[in-house]
Amino acid sequence: MTRLLLAFVVCCVSSLAVADVKVLPDGRTPADKRLGALKDLNGYFPLEVPATKEEWAKRADVVRKQVLVSQGLWPMPTKGPLTPVIHGKVDRDDFTVERVYFESAPGFFVTGSLFKPKGKKGPFAGVLCPHGHWNNGRFYDAGEAAVRQQIVVGAERFENSGRYPLQARCVQLARMGCVVFHYDMIGNADSTQLSHALVHRYADRRPEMEKANSWGFYSAQAESRLQSVMGLQTLDSVAALDFMLSLKDIDPNRIGVTGASGGGTQTFILSAIDPRVTAQFPAVMVSTGMQGGCTCENCSLLRVNTGNIELAGLFAPKPLGMAAADDWTKEIMTKGMPELVKLYEMLGAKDNVKTTALLHYPHNYNQPSRAAMYSWFNKHLKLGFQDPIVEGDFQPLSIAELTVFDSDHPKPPSGDDFERSLTKTLAADDEKQLAALTPTDAKSLTKFREVVGTGWKALIGREMPAASGIEIEQFKKEDRGTYFFLTDVLRLKQHQEEVPVVFLHPKTWNKQVVIWVDGAGKSGLFNSDGSPKPEIKSLIDTGFSIMSLDVFGTGELVPEKAELPLRNRKVNTNRQFAGFTYGYNHPLFAQRVHDILTLISFARGNDHGATKFHLVGLNGAGLWVAAAKAIAGPAIDRTAIDTAGFRFASLTEFDDPQFLPGAVKYGDVPALLALSAGSDLWLSGEKEMPKLLRASSVAAEGSATLTHFAGEGAAKANSAVQWLSR
Repeated sequence: MTRLLLAFVVCCVSSLAVADVKVLPDGRTPADKRLGALKDLNGYFPLEVPATKEEWAKRADVVRKQVLVSQGLWPMPTKGPLTPVIHGKVDRDDFTVERVYFESAPGFFVTGSLFKPKGKKGPFAGVLCPHGHWNNGRFYDAGEAAVRQQIVVGAERFENSGRYPLQARCVQLARMGCVVFHYDMIGNADSTQLSHALVHRYADRRPEMEKANSWGFYSAQAESRLQSVMGLQTLDSVAALDFMLSLKDIDPNRIGVTGASGGGTQTFILSAIDPRVTAQFPAVMVSTGMQGGCTCENCSLLRVNTGNIELAGLFAPKPLGMAAADDWTKEIMTKGMPELVKLYEMLGAKDNVKTTALLHYPHNYNQPSRAAMYSWFNKHLKLGFQDPIVEGDFQPLSIAELTVFDSDHPKPPSGDDFERSLTKTLAADDEKQLAALTPTDAKSLTKFREVVGTGWKALIGREMPAASGIEIEQFKKEDRGTYFFLTDVLRLKQHQEEVPVVFLHPKTWNKQVVIWVDGAGKSGLFNSDGSPKPEIKSLIDTGFSIMSLDVFGTGELVPEKAELPLRNRKVNTNRQFAGFTYGYNHPLFAQRVHDILTLISFARGNDHGATKFHLVGLNGAGLWVAAAKAIAGPAIDRTAIDTAGFRFASLTEFDDPQFLPGAVKYGDVPALLALSAGSDLWLSGEKEMPKLLRASSVAAEGSATLTHFAGEGAAKANSAVQWLSR
């Protein structure tokens, strides 16, 4: 009976405390888009064309860097000597084919076929051909029965080109005077260091590949370092372009890329990030609908607030040709293409974008689609042929003639041990590059912020919003003697988000604002009776105005029926791949930083005469605040952070509320803290001051204070308050 009574009293006290800081009236929840369903690869991904060239240039720069970060290519991994091996030439009447392999990363090989024209004089245009998800990739054979059906319906003209359509485009482009490199997607043909099942069919977690110091792809350790099979495949594409441009008689101003389906994805991704591409033709992939269903076409961060139409549009104003079919691309002429045309017209290049819609054919890269590509490259690579281009028949190469590895050129290692060594090698390069960026003076600090700061901005995925875009709805204003107690909702219109906030404003104000963020939300500032906790009251009595909020997943910003503490949700799939979720949705960590940035922007834009703005993160909120400060920069004067000794590298689960893809790659907590060097900082939770933070602070060469507090418990809050009050 006593236990039941105690439980009842505790329940009532808790309810009273929550009621005292509740903003919205009973029965009303925040009108916040994030409380709804997650987005997945089957969502709707339209392109919103900015009004001016300048706005597009700014937007394109942000998205391009987001793509590079998502692929693990910001900064670009250290490039070693390419040293390609080229052998086994096969001579046909008007073209030759050679076998090629070279390293894109230490110990990891790009494999493919190099087609060259005969009887023509260079310099030659170069064309990269990443293939899609055709069975066995570069070795694909549709079979006799299938090609006859294709000929009957007009999808193919000849049995050979119809049976071997991937070879067909390479042969025809070579006949048109192009040097063509047809390279393997990972897990296909000769690229078997990582298996097809792993790269394209991964579904279940592998505990043996998720060790803290020994991990494979798809693990939390890999995701924390932005190591993905898609990123590795994109690195292969960059290396393939390096290889193409290393060949003699290649015109660097005439470089094309074309592929269909998953090869189309690689086409527009490479073209978006590498300015050396001249013209592209992604077939049956670019749409506002399904964005790519394979693990090799998805990775964390890639399509958050963007999609394939915009990713292809990053190439503008350079020539972008496409083909559509009776698949997810079938609506492109009314959804996607009008926006791309508008973009190209704005940039003065309306003739540089075109879609050939062949909706009477299913998903393909058949002869009519290839014909559209030949015409596009003929025009934009200046090949000098008269349209239309008629594809000729050819003698296909056998698998034996295409296979790169043989007794004289043995296969490189593969399997789990190789996979672990590869991820370790990639991580070691990240660590080496980060160490080289350690600031020693103002110039190197600028470089550190440019590289590492850009990485963290992409991980968080939001700048500080404009104050003009924030609406406020006030619910309560109470006179509590020495201060006013106010409750409001901040509404960020652009992102359809609402943030419940409380303000504690002293009647004698020192013109300074403290944004106090607690891991429990705004209720963390109050005692069970609704009165401010001692540290908060001390600040009010000293004249500080206090602002606090419920970040997403706390207080009133919790999805209905969610268990607390809230963890990251997963999209509706039985495949345990983080990229299917975080490739389309911000993780909780980033969303919480967004809310803090909204409150900072509102505080700065509220014209009440404040002269200084301070930011505090305690009780689990320290790293959200550290990230917010890194982005807000000089908008915050002084920052108090308790890290609680946390490191992102310690996480092993994707749904952990602190999980943030890429955080380890960009230096973990020490680097995040170092981005705030040069401004006053109080730091707790660390056994000692992180070396990178100290080095960055010295490099900042300013008068900012750096205070390290080693105490525990309530003493932390008291120390932070005393520091703020100095």
